[in-house]
Amino acid sequence: MNWYKLASIVGLTLTGLCGCSSLLPSGQNDASSFRDFEQARAAIESLEPMASTVETLKALGIDPILQPNTVILTKADIVRRFVPSALLQRSDLDAGVMACLEAKDECRGWELSAARVNKARTGNFLADFTNFSRRSETTGWRFKALILLVHGVVVYRSWGGQPSINEVEVTKNPLGPLQDMGPVLMTTR
Repeated sequence: MNWYKLASIVGLTLTGLCGCSSLLPSGQNDASSFRDFEQARAAIESLEPMASTVETLKALGIDPILQPNTVILTKADIVRRFVPSALLQRSDLDAGVMACLEAKDECRGWELSAARVNKARTGNFLADFTNFSRRSETTGWRFKALILLVHGVVVYRSWGGQPSINEVEVTKNPLGPLQDMGPVLMTTR
């Protein structure tokens, strides 16, 4: 019994000393060799269609082998993305896309997905721990780019994404730890 009291006192003391919010979980998703969204954007925009080569891409740090979350697209993948539909005519396609489609099996694409996302639960430790209230914050950025190549030369490039992610999610449970017991009791009978 004395060990239980001692452990409780030590636990409460540590909680008071290190600050309650520091005991809440947090996580980080760092799937990019780029420092930030702007660096990724600048790298893609620096590519000159019909002039930049695979060596240029590698010098910028864009390499499907080294860059995490890069998908190497086949000609079939590219055709699915760019084949003219009722709304889009062949004449509407970029000259680089047309060059890639006409190159048939020599056409390759790289789809880059880069991100730096931080997730943290913030707020009151006791309310979070007892499941009365949880506050989660997500911050960071996400970037996507598409590069088409023919014979190792960039013929098309485009980019997009979220330069700034700032999401806050608040969950309130008036019954706290008892909130999830109802469904459990209903299914065990």
